[in-house]
Amino acid sequence: MNANAILVQARDVRHAYGEGDLRKEVLHGITCEVYSREIMIITGPSGSGKTTFLTLIGALRRLQTGSVTLLGQELRGAKPQALVEARRAIGFIFQEHNLLPAFTACENVQLALAVEPGLSSLQCRTRAMDLLSAVGMSEHVYKRPAQLSGGQRQRVAIARALVRRPRVILADEPTASLDRVTGREIVDLLQGLAREENCALVLITHDLRILTIGDRLLHLEDGILTIDHSAKESAERDSR
Repeated sequence: MNANAILVQARDVRHAYGEGDLRKEVLHGITCEVYSREIMIITGPSGSGKTTFLTLIGALRRLQTGSVTLLGQELRGAKPQALVEARRAIGFIFQEHNLLPAFTACENVQLALAVEPGLSSLQCRTRAMDLLSAVGMSEHVYKRPAQLSGGQRQRVAIARALVRRPRVILADEPTASLDRVTGREIVDLLQGLAREENCALVLITHDLRILTIGDRLLHLEDGILTIDHSAKESAERDSR
């Protein structure tokens, strides 16, 4: 797959919540593409539909209208098993790390490989350990989430998202609960790993300090997605 290949393509995506008089459309005909090795950042106020859009292109929510293709697979109208297969091509990272408290860091990462056919327990463990080392957690592989800092837990979540070698990473506010320095470390780590693994990264954030890592910056407000040049230029000036 070449560097400019389209991995995700959304066409006229609309989504609404509620019924009858309470029905409210939160996405108004979103159209965009996500390319291989691209880092695309989406900003916008709370309630603007950013997370809804992310869950739609990630096959976590059924499409109502419009079209989304993920690695060439049309998601609208897809059967449940096809949606499960589509999700296996995606690494999800959320603000809440959602690690299982009873399991070690290594076990949490290994769990993501439970559905991978043809991998032995040793292969799963080796891959989990390799990813934890890549995110700087080699000294903490046997610790449980309660023994880790917020930044360390997020690093484990990143390793879990990448352990299946996804083509697309979807990150929803991954730095929201972190301090400035740790948040920057996390996004720099994501940027480097996305390049190394030749995958695309779609990142939702309110943190204007991390906009400089984006190849493309979009703004979602009132259900409309637009290109945002000014915010990145401002972030670049502030970082000098």
